Parts: sequence; structure tokens; C-alpha cells
Amino acid sequence: MAATSVYGVLLAVAFIAANLPWLSERFVLVVRLNKTAGWRWMEWLVCYGLVGLLAMALENKLTGGLHGQQWEFYVATLCLFTVFALPGFIYHYDLKKLLKA
Repeated sequence: MAATSVYGVLLAVAFIAANLPWLSERFVLVVRLNKTAGWRWMEWLVCYGLVGLLAMALENKLTGGLHGQQWEFYVATLCLFTVFALPGFIYHYDLKKLLKA
């Protein structure tokens, strides 16, 4: 698999993981909970960490090592993950109520 296709798959996984807390009542698709907003945000941060670990593993596999990053990189990826989560957030808090009515 070419490196560019791996990056595309990683972006798709990140998009799905970012929307997961607002589209499912299970914590990381495992534990069934009555999730409040706090649980959803905590799950969102856990998903961010898991996607980050996956990205680091893929980088290590593709390049044979990890490139050191500064704090700016992590802020940029967190902002990107926030933008990815917007469709699920809007669906859960606005669109779902509108569709029920």
C-alpha cells in the first residue's frame, strides 16, 4: 500500500473517531453508558489519543522511526480533530432533535 493511501485511510479513521462520541451511546464502542456531555468530551479526547497512537505506529512502520514534534504540532492536530468532530456534534445537539420533530 502506497504511503499516500495510508495517509488517506488515517484521515478517514480520524474523521470517524472524532464523530464517534456523538453518534454512539457506547464508550469507545465497548461499554454501554448513559453518556452526559462530560463523558462525550472525555471519549473524544481518548479517541484523539488513540488516533495519535495509530499515526505514530504508522509513521514508525513507514519511515522506520519517529520524528520529534513540538507543541505546535499537537495543537494543530487537536484543532483538526475538533473540525472533524463538528458533523457529529451538530447532529447530536441540533439535528437529531429537529429530525424527531
